[in-house]
Amino acid sequence: MPGAVRTLCLAALLGALRAGGTELTLELPDSAQRCFHQELESGVKFTLDYQVISGGHYDVDCYVEDPNGKTIYQETKKQYDSFSHHTEGKGVYTFCFSNEFSTFSHKIVYFDFQVGDEPPILPDMNNRVTALTQLESACVTIHEMLKAVIDSQTHYRLREAQDRSRAEELNGRVSYWSVGETLILFVVSIGQVVLLKSFFTEKRPSSGGAGT
Repeated sequence: MPGAVRTLCLAALLGALRAGGTELTLELPDSAQRCFHQELESGVKFTLDYQVISGGHYDVDCYVEDPNGKTIYQETKKQYDSFSHHTEGKGVYTFCFSNEFSTFSHKIVYFDFQVGDEPPILPDMNNRVTALTQLESACVTIHEMLKAVIDSQTHYRLREAQDRSRAEELNGRVSYWSVGETLILFVVSIGQVVLLKSFFTEKRPSSGGAGT
């Protein structure tokens, strides 16, 4: 019996960790907008988390519309944010990311769209009137720890991608600056050589007409 309960607990943990949702990293060109559509039932909770990984000042416009075209969320030039909402009616909800205010910088945007509440990790957990057993309590604790690990991994993965983008951008600027300094050094060196050579070059008098 303990083995069966342990197996059930493990299956519940894995099922809870596979809760419905979408994670995506997209490229947002300059002066462009990308929209996504999701059909949802009435009374469902959804959460949108997003963060700009690279490009420009690491900011983006974002808005969410309900099936009637009403804007229920709108932010401009945000680096990251989180938005939760309970749907009031069934239909297609739209959320868009806009980079139309930027005319030359591409953006890389990560977002996580989660739909619905997290299911209980144990059967009839919300309707129980008795205390959890030691094994069930351990399952709940492990589940919460795994959630914390997943959130931390996502956070550090985004930070790593953002820092790598900044490092590559800085490396490119340093490279261009070094090339420019090298060209200037060559031009100045050649100019100095030519100038010094002109000082030590003997000027021969031009041959004039015959004397009287």
